[in-house]
Amino acid sequence: MTDHVMRAGLQVFPGLADLLEKDVLPLLDKDAESFWTGFAQLLERFAPRNRALLNKREDLQRQIDAWHRERKGQPHDAAAYRAFLEEIGYLVPEPGDFTIGTKDVDREIAAMAGPQLVVPILNARFLLNAANARWGSLYDALYGTDALDAPAAKPGGYDPDRGAAVIARAKAFLDETLPLAGGRKWADLDEEWSGAGLLKDESQYVGRSDQGHLFCHNGLHIEVRFDPGHPIGKDDPAGISDVVLEAALTTIADCEDSVAAVDGEDKLLAYRNWHGLICGDLQESFSKDGRTVSRELAQDRSFHDIHGHAQRLPGRSLMFVRNVGHLMTNPAIRLADGGEIPEGIMDAVFTSAISALDVRGHGRWRNSRTGSIYIVKPKMHGPEECAFTNDLFDAVEDLLGLDRHTIKVGVMDEERRTSANLAACIHAVKDRIVFINTGFLDRTGDEIHTSMEAGPMMRKGDMKRSEWLDAYEKRNVGIGMACGLSGRAQIGKGMWPAPDLMGDMMLQKIGHLRAGANTAWVPSPTAATLHAMHYHQENVFAIQKGLGSAPGLDALLTIPLARGANWSEDEIREELDNNAQGLLGYVVRWIDQGVGCSKVPDINDVGLMEDRATLRISSQHMANWLHHGVATREQVMDSLKRMAAKVDAQNAGDPLYEPMAGNWDTSLAFRAALDLVFEGTRQPSGYTEPLLHKWRLEKKAAG
Repeated sequence: MTDHVMRAGLQVFPGLADLLEKDVLPLLDKDAESFWTGFAQLLERFAPRNRALLNKREDLQRQIDAWHRERKGQPHDAAAYRAFLEEIGYLVPEPGDFTIGTKDVDREIAAMAGPQLVVPILNARFLLNAANARWGSLYDALYGTDALDAPAAKPGGYDPDRGAAVIARAKAFLDETLPLAGGRKWADLDEEWSGAGLLKDESQYVGRSDQGHLFCHNGLHIEVRFDPGHPIGKDDPAGISDVVLEAALTTIADCEDSVAAVDGEDKLLAYRNWHGLICGDLQESFSKDGRTVSRELAQDRSFHDIHGHAQRLPGRSLMFVRNVGHLMTNPAIRLADGGEIPEGIMDAVFTSAISALDVRGHGRWRNSRTGSIYIVKPKMHGPEECAFTNDLFDAVEDLLGLDRHTIKVGVMDEERRTSANLAACIHAVKDRIVFINTGFLDRTGDEIHTSMEAGPMMRKGDMKRSEWLDAYEKRNVGIGMACGLSGRAQIGKGMWPAPDLMGDMMLQKIGHLRAGANTAWVPSPTAATLHAMHYHQENVFAIQKGLGSAPGLDALLTIPLARGANWSEDEIREELDNNAQGLLGYVVRWIDQGVGCSKVPDINDVGLMEDRATLRISSQHMANWLHHGVATREQVMDSLKRMAAKVDAQNAGDPLYEPMAGNWDTSLAFRAALDLVFEGTRQPSGYTEPLLHKWRLEKKAAG
C-alpha cells in the first residue's frame, strides 16, 4: 500500500511505526531497526504455521461434514461418532495428571474472587470507566437501578424515600458481611466509628481511610464513609455518607469481539488507548448535561492500618488485554508481496511491547505488581493452537528481552474442539495460564457450525437447557480445578447481557459463584459494584473445595438436534424474527458506524450488550434452518425485511443512523446481513469476522 512505510521488508501503517519507534522502543532500550528485523523474522516463523493451523480446522470440518452426510437419516451413533473424532485427531489423548506451574501472578487473579469487566479498547471513555471500576458506590448502584426492591425514585432531584430504602439495604449488607458485636445492627449505630470492640470479628477492621474506615470480608475491601457534613451523612445517625465496595478486580481491554477494527487507523487507536492505560496518561473529555466532563485514571487509595502505618490499595482494575484469534489478517501491516500479516501475531507483538513499559516501571502506576503481562487469547481450536500461542509468546518475549513466561495467557474455552480437549489445552500453556472462561454464544455458534450437516438444531432458547451446555459449563470448572487453577488462576463465567436488568442479575448471577467461578463478566461499572455483593455472600474458594469431578466427554459431544420437532409456521417465524432482529440490530451499527459493542434493543425492546458472539449464534442458527429446509429463503428474507423496519424504528433517535428498510440494494449493512445468513454455512468455523471486515472496509472506502 502506497501510504505505508517500509520496515525490514514489511509495509507498516505509518502511525503504528511512529507509536513503537517514538513512544515504546526507546523506553525499552530497543533499537528500532533490530526490532523490525526481529519482527519480520518472527513472522517468517509463525505466519506459515498460523495458516497451517487454519487449514487443519477446515480439513477437520470437511471430514465431520462428510461423516454426517453419509449417515443422513440414520439414528445418531454416539459411540461411533466419538471413535471417528478420535480417529481424525479432533479428539486427542488426555494428558496425565498435572498442576499448572504459572508463577508471578497478581493477587487479583490468583488469590481474590470478584467481578470482571470487558470493555472495547477503541472507546477511551469506556476504558477509563472500566479501569476505575475497582471501587464503586453501593449507594449509587442501588439508587439508580432495579436491584433495589423498592419504588423507583420520583422525578425532580433526590428522592428521600428512595434514599432511605437504599441506606436500609446497604446497612443490611453491612450486617451480613461486617456484623457488629453484641448483636447490634448498623442501623443502630448513632456515632462515627470509634474503633475496637464494635465488630464481632475484629480481624475484619483494616484501618482508617481518607474518608472513613476500611474493612475486609472474603478478601474484598469495604469502605464505610463517615461525613456528617455530606448531604446524605448529615441525616444519618452515625454520619454515614456512603458504602464503597471493592468491585471490578480485573478488566479486559478488548481488541476482539467488542470492536470494529479493520485497518491501520483502527488498530492504531486500539494500541494508543492501551498505551495510555499502561502509561497512566489516558484522558477523555466529553459533554454531559451541557457541560464538559474530563476523565482520567483513578489514583491509588491511601489509608492508615491499625498500627497507624501509611498503606496503599490499588485504585484501578488489574488490566488484561484481549488479542484477536488466529483467523484474521489485517492490512495495517503487509509483507513485501502485499499479503496481510496475521492480526493475532500483530496484536501479540504490539500489546506486549506496550505492556513491557509497565514491566520496566515506566508507567505512572503499576498495572502488574508482579511484573507480568496478561493477554486473553480467544477462539483457539484445541491444544495444537494453544501450543502455537505458547510458542508465539516465547518468541515475543525473546524479541522484547522479557523473561520467559512474563506474558501470561487467558484461554477462552469457547470453541468445541477446545472444550473437548480442555485439559490438553491447559497443559499446552501450563506455565503461563492465568484464566479459563466459558462463552455461551461463541461456543453455541461453533456447536452449530461443527454439526451443520447433522440436521436442524433445536431453537436457540432451548440451547440453554441442552445436555451439552450443562456438561460444558461443569467440565470447564471441574477440569480447571483438576489442573490446579484454584489459588493460581481465574476460572471465569460469561457475561450478564442486560445492563438495565440488575434485579434479575442479582437473582441469577450468584449461580456462577455457586458453580465454582471465582470471576464472572459484567457489562458496566455499576453492575460490577452490585455483583461484588455476591462475592461477600459466597466464599468461592470454599465452594471450589467441595466441587465434584467434571462430567464425562459423551455428554459434551451430544449434538443439540431438534429430534422429532414439528414446529408450526408461527413458531418458525418467531424464531427467524428473533434471530433476524438481533442480527440486524448489531450489524447495522458495526458496518455503518464502526461500533463493535453497544446496548442493542432486542425484539422485545430490552437493551442487551451485544458483540460479535451474538451475531455468530444468530447467523449460524438461521443458516442451519435454511440449510435443512426448516425455513425457506423466502421466509428468511421476509423476516429480515420486516425486522430491518423494526430496527430502523428502534434507532429513530440516532442522527447518525442510516435506515435499511427500502434501501435493500444500497444499504451495505443490510447486504452484510444477507451474506452472514445465506453464506453462513461456508464461513470458517461460522465466524462473522471475514464478512464484517469486508463490508466495513467497503463502507469506510465509500466515506
